[in-house]
Amino acid sequence: MATRKDLANAIRALSMDAVQKANSGHPGAPMGMAEIAEELWNHHLSHNPKNPNWSNRDRFVLSNGHGSMLIYSLLHLTGYALPMDELKTFRQLHSKCAGHPEYGYAPGVETTTGPLGQGIANGVGFAMAEKLMADQFNKPGHNIVDHHTYVFLGDGCMMEGVSHEACALAGTWGLGKLTAFWDDNGISIDGHIEGWYTDDTAKRFESYGWHVQSVDGHDVAAIGAAIAAAKKVTDKPSLICCKTVIGMGSPNKSGSHDCHGSALGLEEVAATRANIGWPHEPFVIPADVYAGWDATAKGAAAESSWNDKFAAYAKAFPAEAAEYTRRMAGDLPANWKAETDKIIAAVNEKAEGNASRKASQNAIGALAPLLPEFLGGSADLTGSNLTSCGSFKHVDAKNPGNYISYGVREFGMAAIMNGMALHGGLLPFGGTFHMFSDYMKSGMRMSALMHLRVIYVLTHDSIGQGEDGPTHQPVENTSGLRYIPRMDVWRPADSTETTVAWVAAVERKDGPSSLVLSRQNLAGVKHDAKDFDLIRKGGYVFSDAAGKADVIIIANGSELDLAVKAAAELTAAGTKVRVVSMPSTNVFDRQDQAYKDSVLTPGVKRVAVEAAHPDFWRKYVGLEGAVVGIDTFGESAPGGALMKHFGFTVENVVATVKSVL
Repeated sequence: MATRKDLANAIRALSMDAVQKANSGHPGAPMGMAEIAEELWNHHLSHNPKNPNWSNRDRFVLSNGHGSMLIYSLLHLTGYALPMDELKTFRQLHSKCAGHPEYGYAPGVETTTGPLGQGIANGVGFAMAEKLMADQFNKPGHNIVDHHTYVFLGDGCMMEGVSHEACALAGTWGLGKLTAFWDDNGISIDGHIEGWYTDDTAKRFESYGWHVQSVDGHDVAAIGAAIAAAKKVTDKPSLICCKTVIGMGSPNKSGSHDCHGSALGLEEVAATRANIGWPHEPFVIPADVYAGWDATAKGAAAESSWNDKFAAYAKAFPAEAAEYTRRMAGDLPANWKAETDKIIAAVNEKAEGNASRKASQNAIGALAPLLPEFLGGSADLTGSNLTSCGSFKHVDAKNPGNYISYGVREFGMAAIMNGMALHGGLLPFGGTFHMFSDYMKSGMRMSALMHLRVIYVLTHDSIGQGEDGPTHQPVENTSGLRYIPRMDVWRPADSTETTVAWVAAVERKDGPSSLVLSRQNLAGVKHDAKDFDLIRKGGYVFSDAAGKADVIIIANGSELDLAVKAAAELTAAGTKVRVVSMPSTNVFDRQDQAYKDSVLTPGVKRVAVEAAHPDFWRKYVGLEGAVVGIDTFGESAPGGALMKHFGFTVENVVATVKSVL
């Protein structure tokens, strides 16, 4: 029968063998955290390897994702569909064992980690989602949402600012089912960290409102006792500071940065085998070690027990059970299409000429009754982003609700929303000024990388926002977001386009959406009903010439009205002009070539108009076309004055069109 030392050493052996075979990777953290992992996964974690998507499983996040062989070893050993052949292809093309844990590759990987700090922030999102779903669905005697979130994190995660943002909010929320394990090994890539990291981490987390303990990270009894103590503290998240030796077991490289980010080397691997008493060949695990790790029977029993609880819940509360099932599946309500068609038509009938941020708020208010999974929020800009509506209730540590004040924590908000989306059952959206999307760009990129349904509400979209000046006026941001693969960026030009953009963002299941919205009022437009489906295509003919057009003007946002007025003046002078509204270039680019050619007729000169950096639009207008844009920073003045100052006038658009004809 395998000892617990054998079980921990299996992690060490697999980690150093896989890294050595790839000649690439980070063996130190898995080797140093082996005892912590063995205690947690074998004695506390509730999960079912045969059904990684069981909704009430505990969530485990490896925030220090460079130590990815730790989670791959755990998944393989406990019985997930991750065979040894996959471990042997660690870090190779198309391997499920990617260099860092990738969501959707290996079963049981809950989130993509690697950009340090974001994993712990995702973990906060998981724990917040568990609390919110429990508030919404649990009934007396029926706790169907009842699970923990466990996070491993290292010194790098502690240093990254996003961990501070998220962990401070976790303390405010009192997330008692969140437990983090800090791998306190004192080493990062550059060496011993005392030259650049001397925080009193325990006191810092205590100041956030966390329950903090310190243990020997190689003492399984002490680790187990700390986990048990953490579970008893139900009104605070817990941090267990685990003092460890990086690369534990390596006789010549443990305790140094030499084992942090590179293979140990064949000689040191052999020496480590002898040192830890592991006589087996590379990638060989004895049967008794497998038996000691196998979690399939225990996992099946845990899920079966929960299934019985859910059956009783469904009998007592059939409507709630059906709603829980729908939401965890990510399905839309059955009446979604019919009701949203009515909402779009009603908005179009009013044709209000308001700011798109206000049109967005109206859309949120109209959609919220259909979507109990809606979870709104803002990074301390609710009154400016207009992300709340009458039916929303603020949620905090004591009060259930569906609107979150994240505080001035844009990056933390994005990473937390990613965790919520991964958890399931919630559809998170969060707002900030478009300029500050820069603060959360890495989190937005992770939304796209993981195909997550997260919606970003980015208001004050251009120099048109006015007096706050160039620090608050985005110039390059919209183009930058468009370049993120799988990010749909919408910059609507009126209330109807804004509403359609919201509906499209909600319906989208394979990636995030960014809604780039104006502070200034936009023109009121009443569309033909046929436009509704065309708007969904990302770009469409807004107004056309009589006969073949001489020129096509492409615009969006507040500049569409400018294009329409310029077209009227050009038409009066005998130039045939087509105006194309393109609220989402990303969506338009996914249309078939025939449709794209029907909108942007090949061979016809083109001019693009957007109060943003002009270079992006060259893909549509070519070198023979022109762009009315802005390639400098803005100024501080009323928005209308800035638009005129920077050339966003009918006269300049007309002159630019004439210059290309």
